[in-house]
Amino acid sequence: MMNKPRGRGRPAGRTETRAEILAVARRRFLADGYDRVTMRGVAEEAGVDAALISYHFGSKRGLFGAAMQLPASPPEILAAALEGPLNTLPERVIRALCAAWEDPERAPALRTLAQAAVRDPEVARLFREVAEREMIGRIAERLRTADAARRAAVVGSQLAGLIFVRYILGIEPLASMPTDELVARVAPALRAALAGPPRR
Repeated sequence: MMNKPRGRGRPAGRTETRAEILAVARRRFLADGYDRVTMRGVAEEAGVDAALISYHFGSKRGLFGAAMQLPASPPEILAAALEGPLNTLPERVIRALCAAWEDPERAPALRTLAQAAVRDPEVARLFREVAEREMIGRIAERLRTADAARRAAVVGSQLAGLIFVRYILGIEPLASMPTDELVARVAPALRAALAGPPRR
């Protein structure tokens, strides 16, 4: 039987409420996938008002990051990097990626999620849905071209490859390359992907 919602605003005397919400969200994300989970659905199952989830986590992206125990989720990192001129987007995205994966507090959780996505089909499915909706989809929204989704997908594949080679496998010399040099070498490829293939 569903619990009765506890009302709007911060709960009085229920310090475990946040943990309850995260437990429900994590189970729902893994069982149903990212697209099918709603903040309202999580709120109903946790027995709280949906406004309380917004208060704690801000958005579905924020709830996902917290539920998967990520200090900063990949969609949130990308969302911040997308703000600004399109012509400098590659540099911003690469620097944001490096900052997150090299942060001693955030990197272990990101590495764990990436490794789990390789080993666990359910985590892989969930991460794929998140990448398609919140990462590739949002890059495509910025481009606003007929083939925006294809361009964004190519950018996503390049970023995923960079993460895997530099931070998961640790292949040299990419693994120890200074950030400024990495940006200078990788940004042109991302810019070309954003621009799409040249017209014949």
